[in-house]
Amino acid sequence: MKIERRHWLIALGLAAVMALILLCMGRPPICTCGTAKLWVSTVQGPDNSQHIADWYTPSHIIHGFLFYLLGWLFLRRNPIGERYIAAVAIEAGWELLENNQYIIDRYREATFAFGYNGDSVLNSLADLGWMSLGFFLARRLPVWATVAIAIFFELLTLWTIRDNLTLNVLMLVAPVDAVREWQSL
Repeated sequence: MKIERRHWLIALGLAAVMALILLCMGRPPICTCGTAKLWVSTVQGPDNSQHIADWYTPSHIIHGFLFYLLGWLFLRRNPIGERYIAAVAIEAGWELLENNQYIIDRYREATFAFGYNGDSVLNSLADLGWMSLGFFLARRLPVWATVAIAIFFELLTLWTIRDNLTLNVLMLVAPVDAVREWQSL
């Protein structure tokens, strides 16, 4: 079962609409520093979430794993292209939500992202691409390999930057002071 051309076009259309809305929301097209970098390793700096990849990229790949799973659970009878469109729509919706001022302020207040100012449009589009990579990896890899990669990514980012998808969600939804203090060490 392969993805039809119309599914690719719809997914690209969703990405374009997301980018346009982000621009209308005042998000910068690229980093305000004027460059576009492939990788940025600084978590608490002005370049974080402004370029193509950073320490939160593994979280977006895991989003793809999870969205593939959700599609398999709830849309199993639908073509893979429709499941992919659903994944793109969810990720694009998250990127829009994540970049509204309420959520940006919530990140600053409750999570490790003390100086977070939102994403550049380039970063949001890249995050959508990383989610897509995760979706297609989950489609091709055995379940055990997908789970192993997700655990590896979570442990790697936990060890490296004291943050990961699990902690990010926890701290956004139900902040724990002890976790916030540990992350700020």
